[in-house]
Amino acid sequence: MAKRRAAPVLAAVLLCLSAAAARKCNLQGLWKNQLGSNMTLSALDAEGTFTGSYHTAVADTNKRILVSPLRGAQQPGTKGQATFGFTVQWQFTDSVTAFVGQCFVDHRGKETLETTWLLREEVPTRRDSWKATRIGTNTFTRVKG
Repeated sequence: MAKRRAAPVLAAVLLCLSAAAARKCNLQGLWKNQLGSNMTLSALDAEGTFTGSYHTAVADTNKRILVSPLRGAQQPGTKGQATFGFTVQWQFTDSVTAFVGQCFVDHRGKETLETTWLLREEVPTRRDSWKATRIGTNTFTRVKG
């Protein structure tokens, strides 16, 4: 009797696992992070490269924040949870940021980008280099629309 009950449960579990495996992350679209910054990523080309734009909600400057271009590449992987990297060339300050991350798709199909970034700003002398690099993390979720 226990074997008869286990078969449907096992089948349901396998169906859920195969559906989750079929969900692949799609980087294209509009994303927002926990600080309110927005990022738009264009479609991937055949080599896995993409472009886009980044509009930060936070900056250490008195200048007007401008939308800035980004360029990146995706390593599609075999499990659908793609890794990627991109750089943002800030248009309002003398700095650049490199992001690396991975896209995760949960069992409900929700996509999340977990990223780590390094920001390097220009400093006047090599002696000031110690304060020129910052590191942080961002979590992006897809903006529906």
